[in-house]
Amino acid sequence: MDSHDHPQTADDPRRRGGPDSSPSGRSRDLPAPRLARTILLAVLLSYTLITVLNILDAGLSSPAVAAAVAALLAILGLQLTHSAAGADRAPLPRRCLSLGAQALLTYLPIVSLRAEWGSMAGFLAASLLLLLRPPVAWTMYAAVGLSMLVPPVLDGRPVAHSVYLCLSTLITGLVVYGLSRLAELVQEVHATRGELAHLAVTSERLRFSRDLHDLLGFSLSAITLKSELINRLIPTHPERAMSEIEEVLSISRQSLADVRRVASGFREMSLEQEIKSAQSVLGAADIEVRVEVSLGRISPQSDTVLATALREAVTNLLRHSKADHCAIEAVRQHGRVRLSVINDGVDPAYRDLSPHSGSGLGNLESRLRSVGGSLKSGRAEDRTFRLVAEVPVQPAGPPLGTIPRT
Repeated sequence: MDSHDHPQTADDPRRRGGPDSSPSGRSRDLPAPRLARTILLAVLLSYTLITVLNILDAGLSSPAVAAAVAALLAILGLQLTHSAAGADRAPLPRRCLSLGAQALLTYLPIVSLRAEWGSMAGFLAASLLLLLRPPVAWTMYAAVGLSMLVPPVLDGRPVAHSVYLCLSTLITGLVVYGLSRLAELVQEVHATRGELAHLAVTSERLRFSRDLHDLLGFSLSAITLKSELINRLIPTHPERAMSEIEEVLSISRQSLADVRRVASGFREMSLEQEIKSAQSVLGAADIEVRVEVSLGRISPQSDTVLATALREAVTNLLRHSKADHCAIEAVRQHGRVRLSVINDGVDPAYRDLSPHSGSGLGNLESRLRSVGGSLKSGRAEDRTFRLVAEVPVQPAGPPLGTIPRT
């Protein structure tokens, strides 16, 4: 029952990753969703204000200026709608209708305003990228940029002005598109943080319940067996009964220590120590045990997982069979360690009468997969039960007791 434990408190930086590497510490460097939307709104308002200044500088009549400003506000409203999170998931007819309205509001004022209205084409280019799927979106984006080569030519301006307006439109489209996507991404990241925190809590609960099952399932079975043995020994062999009572007390104390270590999130076990414990417990149940061990040096992760596998195998043996013989073999071959436990006395009609008999093999299989191992178990035709667990000598997973960072 001894295990090579190294206690680790909840404040240990090895578990928490240290204050500088915690998820909350990293998230402080990310812009909040409200800040990201504020930056996007500031950029859109800036582009709109620049266009208003261009309109005022064009020397138009008051009714024309009012109509142009009204069209600007309509375009701004449409752009805010198109830049909202999830706008690209709206029905296609609705997206096409809003894009058509924005296109009309973009190109019709060019007839009278010419190049002074050209910056609004950048909003249309961004909306196409936001609402349509590639390659259609990028093709139409390029078409909008090239169309801005025309207004300066109609005004009789140099070719350089046409190139400038075209590039300005394309750049504006990319800026608005990028900021819109960034704001949506930041919102999704913050929403995902809550989900990751929930998953971390669920994972920790699963770890605790799994470890508790592995520890108490074996320990309680061992205590029950030895208590039954003590009950038989008291009338005839009181001295041996006292010895068995001491061992029961040792098992219960070790179980209590293991439960505390499980709560702290870190527990190492030794396969060789578990084999000795298994021999003692099975011997108390009058089961003949044959052991063959050839391990060498293996990683603490593999050692702990195999020790857990042995505990589960012995627990199931005691609860689900009437065995007389048990063979335990642990060998190392080609960079892997294989543990096999074979026992006789399997009765297909035998069932554990206690409620909530648990899902130890399922938990065990998850443990083995986490370190790149595998589990095989089942009855054979000769009424024996075989459990075979394999793990790599040096698994590639995180160190034992490390809680994955979210």
